Amino acid sequence: MMLHAMQPLLGLLGETPDPGRLTLADWDLVVRQARRADVLARVGALAKMYGVWDAIAPAPRQHIASALALATRQQRELHFEVGHIEKALRSVGVPTVLLKGGAYALAGLNASLGRMVSDVDILVPRERLSDVETALMMAGWVQTSHDAYDQHYYRTWMHELPPLRHMHRGAVLDVHHAIVPLTARARPSTQHLLQSAQLLPGQPGVHVLSPPDMVLHSAAHLFHESEFERGFRGVVDLDALLREFGAETDFWRCLLERSQVLGLEWPLHHALRYTQIIMDTQVPDFASEALAGSVPTSAWRSRLRDAVYLRALLPAHASTQDAWTPFARGALYVRGHTLRMPLHLLAPHLLRKTFYGLRPKGYP
Repeated sequence: MMLHAMQPLLGLLGETPDPGRLTLADWDLVVRQARRADVLARVGALAKMYGVWDAIAPAPRQHIASALALATRQQRELHFEVGHIEKALRSVGVPTVLLKGGAYALAGLNASLGRMVSDVDILVPRERLSDVETALMMAGWVQTSHDAYDQHYYRTWMHELPPLRHMHRGAVLDVHHAIVPLTARARPSTQHLLQSAQLLPGQPGVHVLSPPDMVLHSAAHLFHESEFERGFRGVVDLDALLREFGAETDFWRCLLERSQVLGLEWPLHHALRYTQIIMDTQVPDFASEALAGSVPTSAWRSRLRDAVYLRALLPAHASTQDAWTPFARGALYVRGHTLRMPLHLLAPHLLRKTFYGLRPKGYP
């Protein structure tokens, strides 16, 4: 199994990293795999947390230190950007609710250790989008795409506005009004998510999703994807969240109940199954059993699903791929699109994207 080639990296991402046992050949593979998966900085952050930084060989330590310095800088800049975003949204009475990496970092969660954060994601009520966009534009955030079709595509069907970029600082902001596209089969209530959001202590106006909702959003985001270049990082995020939150009383019961309320049982099923297989995440038996009915359970379907996901969710590196990996990624590319959009909308959209993708560079 291709997971065997990842054992040195998986060991460094676990709770008992032992970098001193790795050979230079092991490190060469670890650095390449981790860099492709965008988790190289996390390897360093965990080594520091567990007090084994000095056991890393000098050559790979330089690569890891560089990645860790970049992650640290990004998170420092994130705090600065969130302050400006909160000020802009406060002017129109909309709370700042952070998603994904920004939420992990501002909340100080273990999932933020070495986490790269190249943009900021926020969740706002759909009915306040106009006010939010105006406030952000007044604060210097501008559209990155001026293509009329892209604007229509995002604003009509997607769960977010086209990405915004600050005209002076260059930071990128994604404004979400839902956690999956409006045309997706599952449509979790944004109102439910916002009502359960939690204010961060000492950070006025800044909120994050509740722990169960944070896990469910991470699962929904990963398993509604059509491209899995960062799929392994998504698994690492989920593993970190489940390990940290799972130690709390009643978390698993609340997580299962919340998945039913939001209609996200199947993404949660996949999240628990593949974090268990890949990261050895500890999941109570009753949680896995409760979600078993959310997906087809016949033996051949389960084997096929595992064969596809256990290829697509590994880093895009030669050591973790085989002849079937391109087919697995291709199948999930199509599936991801069908989950987000019905066929009568999807077909013309993909045809248009294919046509424009084939045009010579610079063609109007």
